[in-house]
Amino acid sequence: MDEPPLTSFSVTHDASDPIAYLCAWLALVPQILSVVYTTLIWSSREVEVILMFAGQMGCEALNFLLKRIIKGERPPRIKSKGYGMPSSHAQFLAFFSVYLSLFLLIRHSPHPSDTHSPTTLIQRIGLALWSVVFAAVVCASRVYLSYHTIHQVLVGACVGTIAAVAWFVVTELARRSGWIQWLLDRREFTIFRIRDLVVEEDLAESGWERWKIVSKRRKAEKRRIDAVKEKQR
Repeated sequence: MDEPPLTSFSVTHDASDPIAYLCAWLALVPQILSVVYTTLIWSSREVEVILMFAGQMGCEALNFLLKRIIKGERPPRIKSKGYGMPSSHAQFLAFFSVYLSLFLLIRHSPHPSDTHSPTTLIQRIGLALWSVVFAAVVCASRVYLSYHTIHQVLVGACVGTIAAVAWFVVTELARRSGWIQWLLDRREFTIFRIRDLVVEEDLAESGWERWKIVSKRRKAEKRRIDAVKEKQR
């Protein structure tokens, strides 16, 4: 008999249930977000993204320890290896959504430029709410698939929220005390071009002003070459 889709990802579900199928895909969200983290770190070199990812991995390590201390079993319907208390998916998504919301609403203060209008406070509030709702949907999917009890999911969400707030406070103190700037000035960080721009500008804006200058220079150079060729005719 054919196996349901996604069983290769250790996600079991009723293939005839469209909601279960969607929930099975939602189980892959932490892996997808990890890829997004890595891609953003490599492409933007933003210290804020690195800090958020470091906190996210610390939250995962905390979940690993808590599961082996509490040793809470998963619901009997699922024959799965590993403990279920607290839910790692709930903890992961809670950390992600809460830290992102705190960044958007407290730390992120983008300034307008001649070529770009930054996101407004209303837009940032909307994005924060969307991330929280999405996290809640992923948490609900774990209960729907019977991978966790409601209690396990709620505990995971609470732990992830506390971890996000605590890590945000730590990074804020590190910023205000000058430790982040001190690290960015270190040769080990300058080699990798680590920067700290996203706090005051959108990721889309980063490097845009420099590109506009380069673009104007290229166009001017092309006009100059075309003028020289025209004279030589």
